[in-house]
Amino acid sequence: MVRSFDGTPVEPDWLDELCAQALWAPTAGNSAGVRMHTLGADQVGAYLALATDEAWRASSRRAEGLARAGGAVLVTSRPQDYLARYAEPDKATSGLDVEAAWSVPYWHTDAAMATMALLLLIEEAGWQATIWGSFRHAKELLDWIGAPDDELLGTVLVGRGDGLDVTSASLERDVPSRTSRVRRVRT
Repeated sequence: MVRSFDGTPVEPDWLDELCAQALWAPTAGNSAGVRMHTLGADQVGAYLALATDEAWRASSRRAEGLARAGGAVLVTSRPQDYLARYAEPDKATSGLDVEAAWSVPYWHTDAAMATMALLLLIEEAGWQATIWGSFRHAKELLDWIGAPDDELLGTVLVGRGDGLDVTSASLERDVPSRTSRVRRVRT
């Protein structure tokens, strides 16, 4: 993840095509309930003004670098698409036409898979990105992009890194190794 960009704008048609490719990721029951909403470099400032607040922008070590992103993608999901799909005859016996029946809401899972596919495609193309969790102002952001009935997973900021990234304190945490988190099941 890169959190400081150099301001190079992303070509909008290229970003739209990358999003379309990322949406090849699977969706439960082929519900196709994930959406990607693209922003150009000229919209990143307005996005950050809405997604954050003045106090955060004034105190954040990352605000300036993020504001120079060359584009952005807001990833949303549509639970209603999943519920409608699982009410269709071939899925009706699953009982998943009611939101509370989903122990894991696959609209979140599917949106996350499509986001990972997008991040990998961006990296493969020689660009950089970061995923920005939308922990505040989601309703306002959804209204702003014209998707008030969707759920916002997060935003992928895209651009070229400028080498001035501020290292995350998370990297200093002592965590179990990747290999220690893999367990072969023996029955």
